[in-house]
Amino acid sequence: MATAPPTVLVVGATGSIGRLVVAESIARGHTTRALVRDAAKARRQLPAEAQLAVADVTRPETLPPAVADVDAIVLTLGADGTAHSSPENVDYAGVRNILAARSGQTPRIVLMTAIGVTARGSAYDHLLDWKRRSERLVRASGLPYTIVRPGWFDMNAPDEHRLVFLQGDTRRSGTPSDGVIAREQVAQVLVQAVTVPEALGRTFELVAEQGPAPGDMGPLFAALDQDAPGALDAVRDEANMPLAQEPHGVRADLDAVRTPATSGST
Repeated sequence: MATAPPTVLVVGATGSIGRLVVAESIARGHTTRALVRDAAKARRQLPAEAQLAVADVTRPETLPPAVADVDAIVLTLGADGTAHSSPENVDYAGVRNILAARSGQTPRIVLMTAIGVTARGSAYDHLLDWKRRSERLVRASGLPYTIVRPGWFDMNAPDEHRLVFLQGDTRRSGTPSDGVIAREQVAQVLVQAVTVPEALGRTFELVAEQGPAPGDMGPLFAALDQDAPGALDAVRDEANMPLAQEPHGVRADLDAVRTPATSGST
């Protein structure tokens, strides 16, 4: 008996990565739902095969219909720096609101953050700290997940397509020397993570180096260490964001999202 294709919700679907994720998901035969704020604008940007779910991650009451009956959620959220779209209310609270809207469902979560997300004391702290907190929410949820931390978009040379998966987030200069990657390859990895079993429970940095693109990403995922069950941070990450020093609201969000399997973790 043929297996029905998974239904994949893409959040951040009209962004520079999200549009490519929608196209890649459709190309792989997935039923693909795009969460958008403006249906008319989205229809001009996205493939005709994409289903549109009109909602706003900063308005939690709009999200349950968009999240209903999906098998996977790919989160490519990114704030635009306006008062309405800050790292706190989009990169972080957007993830929190999506997780809260699932009403007992257990979709597979694929979250895109950024290389260097564990850096402290950098010029990008206000963005990176909120992205790191969004990772913690996903891990605390107990849902099946993959977290991808891409390098600098589209700064790779024409011969740099060999994917390299790293762990420990040790490249934290805040410059392209940390690693580069084509947007198209980011989208391919995010969509592969929806169905590849070896991707589950992994957090990794994604860059491209000199050489051809791989034909099979399975071995790349399989070579990674899994995050420790119940841990808030990724395997090998520096423990430089003490939970006790986090804002009260962030700690309350973690408590709210925890499942019985993850409750009590620190």
